[in-house]
Amino acid sequence: MTIRIISFGYGHGPAPATADLIYDVRAVLHDPYYDPGLQEFTGLDQRVYDHVMTTPGAHRLMVNATATARALVEDTGRDVTIAWGCTGGRHRSVGLARASYELLRANGNAVTVEHRDVDQNLLPAGVHNRTRDTDPEESGDMLLVDMDGGRGGPLPDGTV
Repeated sequence: MTIRIISFGYGHGPAPATADLIYDVRAVLHDPYYDPGLQEFTGLDQRVYDHVMTTPGAHRLMVNATATARALVEDTGRDVTIAWGCTGGRHRSVGLARASYELLRANGNAVTVEHRDVDQNLLPAGVHNRTRDTDPEESGDMLLVDMDGGRGGPLPDGTV
């Protein structure tokens, strides 16, 4: 079975409809867009990748997401798709998708990665409505993990 990883930006369209696990990191990880030295680069560039992966919580989130995907493949015997979403699909989602791919591949999993929006132009500043100083706990923001790809149906164990 294969684990497919997709990075995308909500500013360029909705989460991929084929995703089984959707991680919306807009509110929980600092946005490299606000660093002028990183803005024009992507999560494929080492400096942005390092920035994303050293953001508090990023590495643990990535490890847990890949563990969840591996468990779903094992439990269901089906391919699983992880989608990482941020605002523009160039920085955080790309870095997390890259890290997920590298970890899964290093552990011998069959894995593919696609960066849907990495080549899109930067979105205007107004679209990036979260600053790098946003504290999710103070603002009430939280990480959205969509376990059924937005289909609104029961989870694999039958719960809704």
